[in-house]
Amino acid sequence: MFWLESVHPLWFPLSVIGIFLLCIVLLAEGLNRFTAMDGELTRKVVHIGTGNVILLAWWFNIPSWLGIGASIIASCLALVSYFTPILPSINSVGRRSLGTFFYAVSIGVLISWFWPMGQPQYAVLGILVMTWGDGMAAVIGQQFGKHPYEVWGSHKSWEGSLAMMGMSFLVSALVLLSSVDNSGLTWITALLVAIMATSLEMFSKLGIDNLTVPLVSGFLAYFVLNF
Repeated sequence: MFWLESVHPLWFPLSVIGIFLLCIVLLAEGLNRFTAMDGELTRKVVHIGTGNVILLAWWFNIPSWLGIGASIIASCLALVSYFTPILPSINSVGRRSLGTFFYAVSIGVLISWFWPMGQPQYAVLGILVMTWGDGMAAVIGQQFGKHPYEVWGSHKSWEGSLAMMGMSFLVSALVLLSSVDNSGLTWITALLVAIMATSLEMFSKLGIDNLTVPLVSGFLAYFVLNF
């Protein structure tokens, strides 16, 4: 997996990641400005698309300092966009949330912790659980949520929560099976991560689940498999 770093200089993976991110943002902005798509759905395009950058960072073995620096820059942009809607696809009008800021912070924390340890799979797991689990929970919940419920003023649906649990289990299992030898415990770990992530998403306010879900998912998987 990491052989590409010795074949290509750093500019190559950075160019690939930069082009990928630019395409995601331009796609979301185009959908937001020129189509009738709901603003929340365009946010999820950014949410899901940008989260997958962690796979490129893992594949290219991007240095930890670079990931942390990118997280800081993304956090600053998210805060600016929160107060000044320069990118409506990131913070949609009518839905005040610091979720994008927390999302960027969680990426920086996970990379700074697990990359130097030589255990990047746990950072990847935490971020992808948030990327796909929360992303699909919102999409499925909005489009097919017929059985709503409310927790602390937050409106959810059972369809969305089940999508969150299912996707969290799937991505956790795939990441761990590709990088951890103990395949028997892997399935139990993926299930525990899925249950915990879904529970945290249920009790979220102001987008705080974008911080708690990836951090708890990554660290939970690490401790279960290593202790």
